[in-house]
Amino acid sequence: MSVIFASVADTPGVYYAFQNSDSVGKAIVVLLIIGSILTWTVMLDKAWSLYRARRLSARFIALFHEYGEKNMLTTALLREAELNGGPVAAIYRAGVEKLLDFYSAGGTSARGIPVPCQLSEAQYNAVEAVLEREVSSQLKELETRIGVLATLVSLSPFCGLFGTVWGVMMAFCGIAAAGKSDFTALAPGVAGALLTTVAGLVVAIPSLVGYNLLTGTIRQMTVMMDNFTEEFMVCVKLSQLKFSRTDRN
Repeated sequence: MSVIFASVADTPGVYYAFQNSDSVGKAIVVLLIIGSILTWTVMLDKAWSLYRARRLSARFIALFHEYGEKNMLTTALLREAELNGGPVAAIYRAGVEKLLDFYSAGGTSARGIPVPCQLSEAQYNAVEAVLEREVSSQLKELETRIGVLATLVSLSPFCGLFGTVWGVMMAFCGIAAAGKSDFTALAPGVAGALLTTVAGLVVAIPSLVGYNLLTGTIRQMTVMMDNFTEEFMVCVKLSQLKFSRTDRN
């Protein structure tokens, strides 16, 4: 068994380069491996959470388009908003809660449901402000841990470059101390030094791809939430228009 490991260590390759790295190079490689594990953990977790948020939001928006223009306080929408864990449903709940606070001042129906009343311009602005604040809150939640990927994208290549420069410097120092100019004496140290650059790129490339894909999805979700906010306010104004016509009659 020892013969097998010895032959592997002597064969040029990644393990050979790692064996010929100094303690600084090995420490950098280990840190970059940990960074790679962290990168994939964050990317997979965020990819799943964003996929779920987008799917739930699309389902709620479809239901809102079906009922919202007729009655945005219908039971189907309110029930779906309570069960739906997507960001758009949370925006709807925040807007409806503020809207019902204003409607409750106009009294309640026989079933205890607030009766719609005419809203003032200040109340319109208050509802819109609540929606925008909830959009910001949901966006902050969607961007959680994205900064980790951005940091690893920037930091990993520099860590790898530092390890390479350090390893090459130490290799030349060793050659100078030994008083030899033989390339075979320099090659193992250079191989170990270059390993840190390879490790840095292995971490940085997936991080960059994952960061771009995730931020693209977050931008799409932001547009979706902003569009829903506008649709919500349009439905409020349409319901107010219907109310004012009924009040005149």
